[in-house]
Amino acid sequence: MGRVSRRVFGTATVGVLASVLTFSQASASGGPRGARREDGAAGAAGQGNAADGLRGMWIATVANIDWPRQGAPAADAKEQLTDLLDAAQRWNLNTVFFQVRPTADALWPSPYEPWSHWLTGTQGKDPGWDPLEFAVEEAHARGLELHAWFNPYRVAMHADPSALAKDHPARTHPEWVVTYGGRMYYNPGLPEVRTFVQDAMCHAVEHYAIDGVHWDDYFYPYPVAGETFDDAAAFAEHGGDFTDLGDWRRHNIDLLVREMRERVADLKPGVPFGVSPFGVWRNKSTDPLGSDTRGGVQTYDDLYADVRTWVKEGRVDYVLPQLYWNIGYDAADYETLVRWWADIAEGTGVALYIGEALYKCGDTAQPDAWQDPAELSRHITLCEDFPAVGGNAFYSAAHVVRDPIGAMTRVFEDHYRA
Repeated sequence: MGRVSRRVFGTATVGVLASVLTFSQASASGGPRGARREDGAAGAAGQGNAADGLRGMWIATVANIDWPRQGAPAADAKEQLTDLLDAAQRWNLNTVFFQVRPTADALWPSPYEPWSHWLTGTQGKDPGWDPLEFAVEEAHARGLELHAWFNPYRVAMHADPSALAKDHPARTHPEWVVTYGGRMYYNPGLPEVRTFVQDAMCHAVEHYAIDGVHWDDYFYPYPVAGETFDDAAAFAEHGGDFTDLGDWRRHNIDLLVREMRERVADLKPGVPFGVSPFGVWRNKSTDPLGSDTRGGVQTYDDLYADVRTWVKEGRVDYVLPQLYWNIGYDAADYETLVRWWADIAEGTGVALYIGEALYKCGDTAQPDAWQDPAELSRHITLCEDFPAVGGNAFYSAAHVVRDPIGAMTRVFEDHYRA
């Protein structure tokens, strides 16, 4: 399958994106035991992992990045999945983030949405088994926590409603959908959409023994040059007293986060709810509270996700920013960003973990630092100097298996062997 962009990530100099990841490089998103909710329930990870902190990996299913081989028979798909979990165990990891709702579809028998296209090649086709149930059982058998990773608003990686399953909610409710950048999204400004996507995700929370609920960086979509996300009618109808479109969009995402966290806590007390945002909240040049970076994308301004406030006010149980740059990278230095996030999380009760770009190791298109097998190990060493950092997660599972240029071997030998 051809590569399709996942996160339009970038750090930029003079406003030009300095790096862009592809789906097969970077799609995906739990946390370790130890952090506590305000009410004293277990937080971002289970008590069994508290001593070592989070050692995680993402298993991305959108575009079949990590799993499965599309259309594989159930026996083969199960073997492929257990191979990934075996690799996590072999490297002494303790948490997997398994993507179970990649494009408004499901990797479990959902009464709300069709079976995922990425399982069989045909959306709505029953694969004949329950991947989420199997993944939970096999992860737990290996001593791994499994956090169910959901994408709230992405409907499709294309713009053709007729290519969706006939009973797909996006076809029965076309008024919910915004087409943008050649893809389809649910409109976050519609209250009925916000309720529906929560219902769809909460079904899995209620019916499976998952260890966490995980969202990645997609809230409003990443900006596409020359295009406008057409939510003007929703703003006119539901904007209330808001005069600024951006403030209203952030309010919509704030509501989604607050409501979902409350519903998860009601359904499964002690199961943490966390997010994995793009690594730059805002640049200091935009906001004195921001990081000393030059990110071409800013989570607050472009994705309308005020993650800093969520952490400061304890609206999430953990945060796992994607710090997919090397130490010393000019536009977005890894150390600068770890320090910024640690300062934000300190004293909040919100657990902080750091997302690592294992997929960049050995990629000749990346800066020289990524050709050094020790780069990621240096990241872990640096994080150990910040008490607020409770561990790290690696993108993605296929690269954990491959161990490009021996980078995971180096992390294991330096940090995870004991």
